[in-house]
Amino acid sequence: MAGKDENDAQTSNAVDDFSDELDHDSKKSIKFFKLYRFSTGFENFLLFIGFVMSIIKALTLPAVVIVYSEFTSMLVDRTLAIGTSSRTFALPIFGGGRMLTNATNEENMSELYNDSISYGILLTITSIIMFISGVLSVDMFNLVALRQVTRMRKVLFETVIRQDIAWHDMATKQNFTQQIIDDVEKYQGKLTKREQESYAGAGNIVEEVLSSIRTVVAFGAEKKESERYDNYLVPARKASQSKGAFSGLSDGVLKSLLFLSCAGAFGIFGLIVGADNIARTAPFLESFATARGAAINIFKVIDTKSKIDPLSSDGKLLNYGLRGEIEFKDVFFRYPTRADVIVHRGVNFKVNNGQTVALVGSSGCGKSTCIQLLQRFYDPIFGSVTLDGLDIRKYNIHWLRSNMAVVGQEPVLFQGTIAENISYGKASATQREIEASAKAAGVHDFICSLPESYLTVIGEKGSQLSGGQKQRIAIARALIQDPKILLLDEATSALDYHSEKDIQQALDLVSKGRTTIVVSHRLSAIRGADKIVFLHEGKVFEEGSHDDLMTLKGMYYNMVRAGDINVADATEENVIEDKKLNLNSYEKSFETDLINLEKNHISYEQQPIMPVKNKENISEDDATGGNFFLTFRRILQLARPEWCMLVCGAVCAIAFGFTYPAFSVIFGEFYAALAQPDAEVALDRTSILSIFCLILGALTGVGCFLQTYLFHYAGVWLTTRMRSMAFMAIMRQEAAWFDEESNSVGSLSARLTGDASGVQGAIGYPLSGLLQAFSNFIIAFTLSLYYCWNLALVCVCACPVIVGSIIFESKFMSASLVYEKAALEEASRIATEAITNIRTIAGLRREAQIIERYNLEIDKVKAMIQQKLKYRGLINASGQAFIFFAYAVALCYGGVLVSEGKVPFQDIIKVSETLLYGSMMLAQSLAFAPAFTAALVAAHRLFQILDRTPKILSPHGRENRSIDRAPAVFEGVRFSNIEFKYPTRLDVKILNGLNLEVPKGKTVALVGRSGCGKSTCIQLLMRLYDPDSGTIKLNEDDIHKDVSIESLRRKLGLVSQEPSLFERTIAENIAYGDNSRKVTMDEIIGAAKCANAHSFIMSLPNGYDTRLGARGTQLSGGQKQRIAIARALIRNPKILLLDEATSALDLQSEQLVQQALDVACTGRTCVVIAHRLSTVQNADVICVLKNGKIVEIGNHQQLIALNGIYAKLHKMQSHEK
Repeated sequence: MAGKDENDAQTSNAVDDFSDELDHDSKKSIKFFKLYRFSTGFENFLLFIGFVMSIIKALTLPAVVIVYSEFTSMLVDRTLAIGTSSRTFALPIFGGGRMLTNATNEENMSELYNDSISYGILLTITSIIMFISGVLSVDMFNLVALRQVTRMRKVLFETVIRQDIAWHDMATKQNFTQQIIDDVEKYQGKLTKREQESYAGAGNIVEEVLSSIRTVVAFGAEKKESERYDNYLVPARKASQSKGAFSGLSDGVLKSLLFLSCAGAFGIFGLIVGADNIARTAPFLESFATARGAAINIFKVIDTKSKIDPLSSDGKLLNYGLRGEIEFKDVFFRYPTRADVIVHRGVNFKVNNGQTVALVGSSGCGKSTCIQLLQRFYDPIFGSVTLDGLDIRKYNIHWLRSNMAVVGQEPVLFQGTIAENISYGKASATQREIEASAKAAGVHDFICSLPESYLTVIGEKGSQLSGGQKQRIAIARALIQDPKILLLDEATSALDYHSEKDIQQALDLVSKGRTTIVVSHRLSAIRGADKIVFLHEGKVFEEGSHDDLMTLKGMYYNMVRAGDINVADATEENVIEDKKLNLNSYEKSFETDLINLEKNHISYEQQPIMPVKNKENISEDDATGGNFFLTFRRILQLARPEWCMLVCGAVCAIAFGFTYPAFSVIFGEFYAALAQPDAEVALDRTSILSIFCLILGALTGVGCFLQTYLFHYAGVWLTTRMRSMAFMAIMRQEAAWFDEESNSVGSLSARLTGDASGVQGAIGYPLSGLLQAFSNFIIAFTLSLYYCWNLALVCVCACPVIVGSIIFESKFMSASLVYEKAALEEASRIATEAITNIRTIAGLRREAQIIERYNLEIDKVKAMIQQKLKYRGLINASGQAFIFFAYAVALCYGGVLVSEGKVPFQDIIKVSETLLYGSMMLAQSLAFAPAFTAALVAAHRLFQILDRTPKILSPHGRENRSIDRAPAVFEGVRFSNIEFKYPTRLDVKILNGLNLEVPKGKTVALVGRSGCGKSTCIQLLMRLYDPDSGTIKLNEDDIHKDVSIESLRRKLGLVSQEPSLFERTIAENIAYGDNSRKVTMDEIIGAAKCANAHSFIMSLPNGYDTRLGARGTQLSGGQKQRIAIARALIRNPKILLLDEATSALDLQSEQLVQQALDVACTGRTCVVIAHRLSTVQNADVICVLKNGKIVEIGNHQQLIALNGIYAKLHKMQSHEK
């Protein structure tokens, strides 16, 4: 035990270290150049070119300043009719700037004309240089950024996929699916650490809720989940508001520098321009700072080295000679997320080559953990697991798993065709191999009955298939691998007995010659094993054959007796003998198929099945065709609570637009003051102008702060509100909507994350920038008309080009966003599906394939963006360069007017400066307009969700449907002439004229083969779907017309075949069954005791306060099912719906839970679905379904006497015993 304690301490330290690795290091930041760590040599060269071009473009402004200063000097000197005292360097290049002494006014005006022409030429050349350098700099930086982000997305996803399962268990709060889509974008954007953590938690809730949406609506938890989601948004909102205040303060200080520096050093124009450019960098400095913050999380994940890397090339590989001998040697283990619960306490057993060993024991004893350790999902903390005498840690992981095939208790299928799902077991599988494995799994006939056969696209998680159908496809996926080692973890738990017999025969066949480990609660699946290992409290208590253990009369014997299983009698021996004969003929048939396959290998399909993609044409008009004005008006309506903030912010933005024209007037007056002959008068006037500049600077700082903060504040509230509304709207949709491929969990999560945050731009910083730019331009144009109308008209001719460039870029960007969003949604779906089902991905060794699929989607995004990027620099640079060209024309023409004596020179400066700054402010809209357009596009997409009327109205739908006329005492449920097809499989009829009555207080059992429509009846009763025709009545009330959904579901309690638990405490998961009130702890404990869950819960260190991981992965199937039963019981429902409620329980627990369910059914109307007829024999009415109809009905004795389908099924199951 000392060794065990020592290793416990080591594991505890390892867990702590692991947690520390996942914690955000708030003190650490990413250095600027580290942001470009993924750049290649070529990209660094492009960055260098872009940097040089940016410098050249930046130098054009000082060049303009020099030329401008020379020209204004000439204006002053020649207007005063004195000799030119200023030396010029640029103007003489094209014949201007000639020095005169004792010149007449006519000579000065003539030279001023030459100065104006020279100035115009120089600025035109400068504009051309700005245009060329601007195009190249924008294109270079955008191209490098796109390639970097694309590479980063790929590396981040690959890193996450390559991590070990323990890392995924510990990192559930990180929500890496959202991080891949969101944080990488924020690598270029603006997000603080607290926002990221908060939004990651909210994203986790979205993924968890949407993955289990049927459970959420079944227990009426939409409001609870919405409140939980809103609570996670609060820290993000507060952090963002603080960030807005800081941004406003820094922006106000930087922009006020223009006027403050002007007041202190009016003569140094370069300082003024420098201060102005520093102010313009404020939004981009914030982007850099927050991008560094986002990069911390991204790089932290990327730099995490997987402790069990499935794609590692390290480790031993055996090309031949693997025998398949497995041995567990003194294995101690505990899960990283539950380090205080020891699962294995010195497990020792051996599996010889070709031997079938069954692991049995009560739920939670560590049976499934043995399989996970063998697959190296985890490593033991002490002891070893060996394969052919060598510790499995010495083998290459991919090779190790390639020799194992696993069929798990909860089959995981992926969105795609049936053929694709089966071929996941063998990437190079041909169609013939796929069909052969499907036949062996007993699913071929069902698949061929579908209109699209093997090309039928199944929904996310295979939601359109029954549990048995999914299980058989999963078995086919395992069989196609032809593994050396076969691992069966409750492989037949979801099957009816007829299907189970066929599948068990197939499994018995393929187990021959293979090392097989079986975990099952069904004695029929394990009694034929060569050795049975009985686990109890993490140790091996008994081992031997079935007969040996029965003779021993120990714990295994007691378990069998608790399950009321009779051992072999004469009848059973005959049945077993018949079974052996059937197996022999089946084996010969299977071998013949393989021989035929080998013979026809060349002539038949040799190519592997390629994924069939549903290529949907993404219409730009779908996203942008909506009236943007109406969209914006709706956004303002949603922001009604913040109207006061928006109005004040708008006033500040408009007032801020006055500052630059006001400064231009002051600037012109400053030149007029300098032209005064009297030095004292000039000094007095400049002093007054300096005071005006100080006042203007102070007002600018305050106005800029208020503008930025108020718009940001309103935008944050809008984003929070939109997230909450969209999440609630998504939960309100009917089940069929979630079955659609475009509404997968990943797609909806990405839409909720990206679009909701994008809407902020509609009333955030972009809107304020647009308001101040347009107000600035209007004031500038008005003042220009006042001072010199003819020059103002010449200048304003440039406005259509400037405004046109803004509109063009907005349209250009909106088109790009539509395609980019759609492509990113598909990438997000792949990422969500892969990370959520990482155990299945790892077991199937499909990491490389999933990474390739994800990279393909990311490459599509890259190609779409790259196609648009080649025009981005052209559009951006032309808009900016044209402003300087227009300024060249304006001052050139103004100089000509001065030379002709038509206008004072200071008015020319006022007009030119006013229009220059007005145009430059308008040009800044080029940076804001795309963000504003993107916000409207995002809002339009969200409004499509908000405006969608569910075909089945949810509890928060129209109130006029919420008429609860059902009496307090139920008379029962009646299905009349029900016909139904799933909306995504309209060519397959599930129910065909079903008529069924469930009398009040009676228990009605539905039995039949997988896929006959049993579970569909429950889904129709819960109104997850509505029938195509026919009625369902509760008493005499039509549930589709007379009973509100909220009232209906409140009367129903569901225990489903695949229980969905949430990342809450055990107590909270049980209380989840009744969300209409606060459930007391006594009630929770009582429900747990009824479900036989109290004992194992209390054995946990934290008892009922134990927090479950995502989807309850740290509990065994039986433990999860018992918590799900307790959750249903605490609801105290009038109608209890049991869909294979005990299928995952061991026989000992099943008997106790069945007794509890029998008590719970007393006095209630119950609908029971079960494949195990022993659980329904006491039902008042048993209905046998076939092809969507009831073909037999009666109680157990009546159906046995009928000697029909039920009687044959019962006889077969009796023989199995």
